[in-house]
Parts: sequence; C-alpha cells; structure tokens
Amino acid sequence: QVHLVESGGGLVQAGGSLRLSCAAAEYSFSSYNVGWFRQAPGKEREFVAQITWSGADAYYKKSLEGRFFISRDNAKNTVYLQMNSLKPEDTAVYYCAAILRYKTGTLAGDYDYWGQGTQVTVSS
Repeated sequence: QVHLVESGGGLVQAGGSLRLSCAAAEYSFSSYNVGWFRQAPGKEREFVAQITWSGADAYYKKSLEGRFFISRDNAKNTVYLQMNSLKPEDTAVYYCAAILRYKTGTLAGDYDYWGQGTQVTVSS
C-alpha cells in the first residue's frame, strides 16, 4: 500500500512554470514506478509522464516533451513534475500514481495507487 499526496498546483499565467510534488510516507516508495496524469473538465484522464523506480528512465506524452520534466528523490520519497512554458490547455487536475517496479504503462488502469490530485490553472 502506498499513500500519495500531490502538492504545488495553483494559478499561473501562460508562459510560466510550476513544479508539482508527489510525496509518499512509505519507505517502499522507491520500489515503485511513478506516473503523472492529468484530467481536464469533460475529458478523460491522460498520461503525462512516468519515471522508473530508480530514476534512470523517464517517459513522456509526446506533445509534452521538452516542456515537462519528471524527476525523483528517493531519499525524500518524492517525485517531481517540472512544467515550463505553460499553456491554457495544460489546465487540469494533475494526479500522481504508482505501480510496482516490474510493471509499466501509460493507461490510468495500469496503476495501482493514486493521489487526490492538485489543480493547475493556466490563464491566458
């Protein structure tokens, strides 16, 4: 069982940056691959990025490569999502999710544990 808590969301102007954090209390967090997803009103939850348990590999939604960066600090049990050059279409609730290290996926249904989400609003 992993309990995830996101933070760092807020209101930002287009072109600005935000860094989201996903923290877990469990020491076993370093055994999980972690993904970020987002869900805009009226839309399905979509994959944003994933980082492997060691931090050695990262994967991104193709259209977000170069603007969004995922990283993790296992000593702090925290995964980060750095979002740059934000656009109004990035407005959504952002969720982090965890999956055991021997699994992977880009679908929401692939993940076992979820945080409560953090709202990101980008104004034009």
